[in-house]
Amino acid sequence: MSNELKSTALEAVHIEMGAKMVPFAGYNMPVQYSGLKLEHAAVREAVGMFDVSHMGEFFVEGPQALDFLQKVTTNDVSKLVPGKIQYSCMPNENGGIVDDLLVYCFSNEHFLLVVNASNMDKDWNHLQQYIGDFDAKLRNESDEYSLLAVQGPKAVATLQKLTSTDLSAIKYYNFVVGDMAGLKNVIISATGYTGAGGFELYVSNSDAKVLWNAVMEAGEEFGLLPAGLGARDTLRLEMGMCLYGNDIDDTTSPLEAGLGWITKFTKEFVSSETFAAQKEAGITKKLVGFEMIDRGIPRHGYEIANAEGEVIGRVTSGTASPSTGKNIGMGYVPVSLASEGSEFFVVIRGKHIKASVVKLPFYKKS
Repeated sequence: MSNELKSTALEAVHIEMGAKMVPFAGYNMPVQYSGLKLEHAAVREAVGMFDVSHMGEFFVEGPQALDFLQKVTTNDVSKLVPGKIQYSCMPNENGGIVDDLLVYCFSNEHFLLVVNASNMDKDWNHLQQYIGDFDAKLRNESDEYSLLAVQGPKAVATLQKLTSTDLSAIKYYNFVVGDMAGLKNVIISATGYTGAGGFELYVSNSDAKVLWNAVMEAGEEFGLLPAGLGARDTLRLEMGMCLYGNDIDDTTSPLEAGLGWITKFTKEFVSSETFAAQKEAGITKKLVGFEMIDRGIPRHGYEIANAEGEVIGRVTSGTASPSTGKNIGMGYVPVSLASEGSEFFVVIRGKHIKASVVKLPFYKKS
């Protein structure tokens, strides 16, 4: 594998705008522009735009495309109708998670899978193991697409200036293929990773700059800011959304991760028997959200200890939450300590700092 960083079609634009660039999932990506807190606030209160073109796009087509997806994902794909999207995960043979993903339905024979950049090759290889059993074909179009996420309460007002599609009519987790900024065949998706509402726009790489500039101009009156990976992480964590590689991975079960709602036992899928047995027996550990009671910021990898000082888990994600003003985190703990109000300690620089389990999401819209 090459260690050379890949570029998105907008890399030069980010550098020109003064973005701080960092390596992320094999790509050179903007982590921030004007500052994490400003970008975070813009998305929560007005509108922000992210370049998330590093995400992977796999198309699945053929008479048995649906059957194939039923086998390799945990959610019930048969519930999808054209124009609907589903959050799901791909389980491995050992009861862990290969990746979490979005499944877009164009028809029963035509789907789009949107996967995490860091897992693109792994996901592709995993799917290749099963596709041969079905009358369906997989196409990796990841290098052809750019993806812009326009997020926040002013996202509709910003984008409506650029399209003849009635954006207010597109419900959450639905999509249309329409025009945007004079470009045809843009996938306009009412999804996002911020909890602030808005859209994700899929366009060809050659059109990415045109769309970026048009959205920047349309959003100017609303205070639109370009936002980087830093704000994307604090926004998703405030909503209790899992990040692959931190909160879920090849060793965590969707049931332990609180993803039982996307694990449907109405069908057979990879590891479905394992998960059914786990559900029957009951899980022993669970992903929880917690707030720090004493001063200290929890970070990924920090140990979690019980009152006796025994290490019982680890922090999977943590930050100082810009919207709540609290220090928050997520981590796996024994089920006995997973209920709201349970207390434990996060080990920060050798000190045991008290924390309390809270109900997710951390941030609730007022």
